[in-house]
Amino acid sequence: MARARLRDLGIVTGQLPPGPWNAITDVAGVRVGFATLVRDTPAPVRTGVTAIWPRGPEIWTDWVFAGSHSFNGNGEMTGLAWVAEQGLISAPICITNTYSVGLVRDAICALAVRDDAPQPWHLPVAAETYDGWLSDSASFPVTTELALQAMDAAATGPVAEGNVGGGTGMICHEFKGGTGTASRVVQVDGAAYTVGALVQANYGARALLRVDGVPVGREIGADVVPSHRDMPTDAGSIIVVLATDAPLLPIQCQRLARRATTGLAWVGGIGANSSGDIFLAFSTANRPSANDRISSVRMLAPDGMTGLFQAAAEATEEAILNAMTAAETTVGLHGRTAHALPLDRLQEVMRRYRPRG
Repeated sequence: MARARLRDLGIVTGQLPPGPWNAITDVAGVRVGFATLVRDTPAPVRTGVTAIWPRGPEIWTDWVFAGSHSFNGNGEMTGLAWVAEQGLISAPICITNTYSVGLVRDAICALAVRDDAPQPWHLPVAAETYDGWLSDSASFPVTTELALQAMDAAATGPVAEGNVGGGTGMICHEFKGGTGTASRVVQVDGAAYTVGALVQANYGARALLRVDGVPVGREIGADVVPSHRDMPTDAGSIIVVLATDAPLLPIQCQRLARRATTGLAWVGGIGANSSGDIFLAFSTANRPSANDRISSVRMLAPDGMTGLFQAAAEATEEAILNAMTAAETTVGLHGRTAHALPLDRLQEVMRRYRPRG
């Protein structure tokens, strides 16, 4: 059957409602772009770049508060020392493959120079997960031009998922993984706030995969859908980027980023030793400006954070599952195959565990 999002399959997780697109772009101003590179010569390449703009071009002067969390640190997200120091992001955020994270980080700087951004220097955020099982990452196929293409393509609205951008060559719970997104809307003291998640999912053992608590990975084992058994099943990583329009300070963004861990755990992520599980959250509500010596800011009361925590966990969970249900079976380097999660079997398993009255 055709690839589809989780809700299109009749499977709903969580309790909170999604935004209109059920995507990180439900947070007003957030844009996402992709550049995907698929070729077979001189060697198979299945890779790309994903770009997230917390705002449009005004991000160069109207920054966003941000915070991060490393659940397991066998990975890279550049710029986090500066995020921890000043709690601000002032550029697009990019995600790619492990061997290209430095080049993509530099491409963000090149974009700033090209677009005459006013800051005299930049320490941007670029993150990675490893796609070398399907893609010849050692050929360093990602270029500055490809990264610029992803950033220039960023738009609001529905977001592509699965084999796209940085997620093109990724594997999740021993099925084909990749890029996924979701959102949740939460009411806090009569105000509606949105939390959106975008993930690059490339982690996890098959037996641990759960969908709404159902042990799907055990029900659809390697005897049903072959697995990539010549690679350790605890190898891999996940990057989660959370966006919200709730008024948060940097320490609150850091707290929000931690809650991606809950959504990851619901699906079956355990922060394995060789997994790089790194999360970033930003808030668009305040507009600290490079031009202001004093900025007026707002913050949500601490006891109003719990609803946002639930929204972050639920959006992360569904974003991971959307990455898997959207991803297509991929043949790559050395003829290796990452098989897609079979959607008909997924529906059948869910019906057995969750029969409708």
